[in-house]
Amino acid sequence: MELHLKDKVAVVTGASKGIGLAVVERLAVEGVRVVAGSRTATPELEALAARYDVTIVSVDLSTAKGAEALVRKAVERHQRLDILVNNVGAAEPRESFLTIDDSEWQRIFDLTFFSAVRASRAALPHLVAAGGAAIVNVSSINARLPFPMVADYSAAKAALTNLNKSLSEEFAPQGVRVNAIAPGPVRTPFWTAPGGFADATAAAAGTTAQEALDVVVPQNMGISSGRITEAHEIADLALFLASPLAANITGTEILVDGGQTKTL
Repeated sequence: MELHLKDKVAVVTGASKGIGLAVVERLAVEGVRVVAGSRTATPELEALAARYDVTIVSVDLSTAKGAEALVRKAVERHQRLDILVNNVGAAEPRESFLTIDDSEWQRIFDLTFFSAVRASRAALPHLVAAGGAAIVNVSSINARLPFPMVADYSAAKAALTNLNKSLSEEFAPQGVRVNAIAPGPVRTPFWTAPGGFADATAAAAGTTAQEALDVVVPQNMGISSGRITEAHEIADLALFLASPLAANITGTEILVDGGQTKTL
């Protein structure tokens, strides 16, 4: 399917691994000029930069200056901006709500919510000027299905989902579409990194991290498809939402959770 994205300019946050890396790769293959923002560059991201028109910008997206610098460098390099993918986020397994102090609440909100606020604020004047532009926000099913072990992350994603709707209402008349993707569990370092959610689930179930991801998580979370989502599946949807093929889709939130969410 031709997505009509060639030579568009995109900024992707949280681009070094997981969903962000998959989005960068899919965009680059489509001929998009990608500016990839991340605190550090992984070998996988550097490999994409060596092969495609991908510019890596090392920034701390938990700060106001980081988001502004990322957008500024994209516009300086390419003189326009057509797509913003707000993907960066952070979560850690929590033993209890009572163990999350103010500094942790602030850290999670800075990365997961305020990064999108700041990047969107910096990007929107350029997106409006480009015409036919798009923002894709990577939210989470936790915005509507908050889990106690990620109370801070769930609240931050709920705020992002709310912001998604506000931005879509204000900027649709100005030619910028704003949509969100709400994934369930995705096979990324978010789950698979040492000490992450797969390890925590495995410890509770008395099994391995691999078995936890392949069997325990789908069963315990009621995932109808029987498996968790792959990062490239989120990336494919992000590209569609960013493309002219979705020209009259705005203000929506699309679940990608294998049927985990049972309510309408």
